[in-house]
Amino acid sequence: MFLNINELGSVIYGYQLEQITEGDSSIIIQAIETATEEVKGYLTGNNKKEWFDGRLIYDVAAIFSAKGAERNSLILTHIKTITKWYVVELCNADMIYEQAKERYDRATDYLKKVAKGDVTLPSLPTLSPDSPNQNIKSQAFVYGSRKKFSHE
Repeated sequence: MFLNINELGSVIYGYQLEQITEGDSSIIIQAIETATEEVKGYLTGNNKKEWFDGRLIYDVAAIFSAKGAERNSLILTHIKTITKWYVVELCNADMIYEQAKERYDRATDYLKKVAKGDVTLPSLPTLSPDSPNQNIKSQAFVYGSRKKFSHE
């Protein structure tokens, strides 16, 4: 896993995790895995035409295979925030629900900006368009016209 349970202390207190999950660490692990998949989804390109516009394409495998201090701290923080949201949505025990929701929204908005190319994270590894790991075949510009219409 990219994040372990002990590292969540910067976004949620241990007693709150214990109270919400009733001591079931599998709930926390599932929330961590869900949050990690959500962040991967924001950083992974797809086959939409927008992804061929020249924006940076991040090497998601390299980002999430990093361990310890090699992990990107901003990505790690966003995963913690999103994990907290998935835990907090179970219950509002000793927690300000709106604050957790607002921080989740802020994290996902930021990740959407990264995905659109509005924000660049220079410390994240990227793939070149010609990389063998990349499934996307870039086609920068296409032009042409339809055949002339005739009523005959």
